[in-house]
Amino acid sequence: MAILVTGGAGYIGSHMVLALTKANEQVIVLDNLSTGFDWAIDERAKFIKGEAGDIDLVTSIIKQHDINEIIHFAGSIIVPESVENPLKYYKNNTAVTRNLLEAAIKGKVKHFVFSSTAAVYGMVGNEPVSEETILNPISPYGRSKLMSELMLKDVSDAHPITFGALRYFNVAGADSAGNIGQSTPNATHLIKVAAQTALKQRDHIDIYGNDFDTPDGTCLRDYIHVSDLVNAHALMLKYLRNGGKSTILNCGYGTGYSVREVIENMKSISNVDFKVNEVARRAGDPAAVIANGQRLRSLLDWQPQNDDLRKIIKSAYLWEKHLMLRNR
Repeated sequence: MAILVTGGAGYIGSHMVLALTKANEQVIVLDNLSTGFDWAIDERAKFIKGEAGDIDLVTSIIKQHDINEIIHFAGSIIVPESVENPLKYYKNNTAVTRNLLEAAIKGKVKHFVFSSTAAVYGMVGNEPVSEETILNPISPYGRSKLMSELMLKDVSDAHPITFGALRYFNVAGADSAGNIGQSTPNATHLIKVAAQTALKQRDHIDIYGNDFDTPDGTCLRDYIHVSDLVNAHALMLKYLRNGGKSTILNCGYGTGYSVREVIENMKSISNVDFKVNEVARRAGDPAAVIANGQRLRSLLDWQPQNDDLRKIIKSAYLWEKHLMLRNR
């Protein structure tokens, strides 16, 4: 039996593949390489280039490799782009998940772990967000993910398949051994952009809004190290294998850090005083998005090992430095 990882050549997916192969799992990676990199896939995994929404292809992969479980990372993730091009997100996220589920049901897959997002909550207050918080996504990205969650619930009610959906907050950092990290050149994540600015790949970084109702006026976000996030997926898979019921969990540490704090820590770690511009707010940016992750800790006995902003930022900076040298 094997595990199918869609989007396994991407940032989070490649970290998941590495963790699974280290645990001696048989892993099949399906990725179209639109944003991922084949060199990021651990050599112990089998790579198949293709579309996660191709029902015939996925059906054949499930049959040929005796796939019992799917971990689904493939999709599009940039919120502003989703506003400009919503159909791309309903295709790459919602429609692809629908097709993948059809193939999974045909192939009698038992467990499905889904990469979801805190964007399903929309505009929230400054208090940590629990899984009971009202779902009110304000972007096509958030809505496309919520639709996928709803499909998972309906499918699991109708068929013998269980699922775990993990709602990510702000994922950052890189593998501690320096093997993989966030490698997409035009990624919009704050910590990656700050690292690129420190390395003079960008001439400045923008702070969008300085008048939010937060201690320093800039947005607060809950940053989770990618390795801790991947560990949550592994624990979710274990939970489902042991007969756990389908569930949805937040993935975050429960601590908010401001945009200004992230930038100042990057300056300190890199020892580079790069240029920072303060510009107008972006439409739809909540003042704070912080996780209440107690359910994850209690249900899965999740014990994060990297709950330290400076550690997250340093790993991201070192990876970006490595990537810059690698691409010369």
